[in-house]
Amino acid sequence: MAFPIPFYDHKDLLSLDTNELPIYENAMAPYFPGVDVQPLFLDPSVGIWVLRVIFHPGVMLPCHYHTGTVHLFTLSGKWNYVEHPDQPQTAGCYLYEPGGSIHTFMTPADNTEPTDTFMVVYGANVNFDKDGNYVNMMDASDIMQMIDRLTRERGLEPAKYIRPGPASYSIGR
Repeated sequence: MAFPIPFYDHKDLLSLDTNELPIYENAMAPYFPGVDVQPLFLDPSVGIWVLRVIFHPGVMLPCHYHTGTVHLFTLSGKWNYVEHPDQPQTAGCYLYEPGGSIHTFMTPADNTEPTDTFMVVYGANVNFDKDGNYVNMMDASDIMQMIDRLTRERGLEPAKYIRPGPASYSIGR
């Protein structure tokens, strides 16, 4: 039996070394200071975003609703959802969030180190203020725009992350 013919002929692996890529400090400031972001994979067509995010002590994100699933790995530090203070997530924890989850992420102000995480998010976060009013939505497209704007404003090189190609026709129009 012959091997299948690969649909895409990758000559090289699509691989990133997070130790060699910049981490964009305070990427979400002024709205949410203390959040450092390292984009790894952003696909606005399918709505998947893969990020390394480092949260400093005392960060609280807005209450948000997930339109899709989330896989969240905690590499170091500690965090919890305001709604679940008895279930802190610490180094080595893996959390699966089904689509439709709603919660408020926070890192305790007395953390002795930043909280380093790796997340795979499908869909969007729909953000609300403390009174439950809609604020905004964050998805792969928003993250791409945020990183592009941040690198321009700070005079940095464009960010390197993996992004699938744009949709196109199989043959001419």
